[in-house]
Amino acid sequence: MNMKQRNAGFTLIEIAIVLVIIGLLLGGVLKGQEMIENAKIQSLRNDMDGVVTAYYGYQNRYHALPGDDTKASNAGRGWANATAGNGNGALANANAFDAGNNENQLLWQHLRYSGLISGDPAGTTNNAGGRGNPLHGFNGKLGISNTTAAWGLGLTGNILCAGNVPGKAAEAIDAALDDGLSNTGTVRAIEGTNNAEPAGTTAATTYLDNGTSLYTICRKI
Repeated sequence: MNMKQRNAGFTLIEIAIVLVIIGLLLGGVLKGQEMIENAKIQSLRNDMDGVVTAYYGYQNRYHALPGDDTKASNAGRGWANATAGNGNGALANANAFDAGNNENQLLWQHLRYSGLISGDPAGTTNNAGGRGNPLHGFNGKLGISNTTAAWGLGLTGNILCAGNVPGKAAEAIDAALDDGLSNTGTVRAIEGTNNAEPAGTTAATTYLDNGTSLYTICRKI
């Protein structure tokens, strides 16, 4: 006696259930990624706010700029590896990142010795250890420097910059602190490779959220 074999397969209801489950999983993954991205943006903003607070906290405590402080040394305060600044009341170097043995690099060691930012202050190697630039959540550097007529994206005075920031994050930071525009206000940005110096006075015309463009974003302090 021949028996007809029933074809095994999915019903429309079963397929619909599977598609719903897949959609929920994808939605959860995307939502999770968005939450991670937002957390990194908030972390960068907190890092920048924290550095500004430490910068002014140092001034209030020692009546001198970190990096420019003439007493920031072993002889002056017992800070064994620190080098004092020249005390002229300004950070003279138009260079936020990897500036060598300059005041805007020594600044980080002064802040670490004072305890106003975290990290081991020890070390005499330029751009490393106690003298190294702090890193933020997008794996870029934070840097403070003084602007000039030809450097600093048209900002004036001392500025704090963060390198390696994706367009979406840079725009969010700008919008939270200023006007959300990359070339106006007290927060401006330049497009370029990781930790691009804010050279010249022409800022980027817009923030591109294309997954590849990186910015160095700077705020006046």
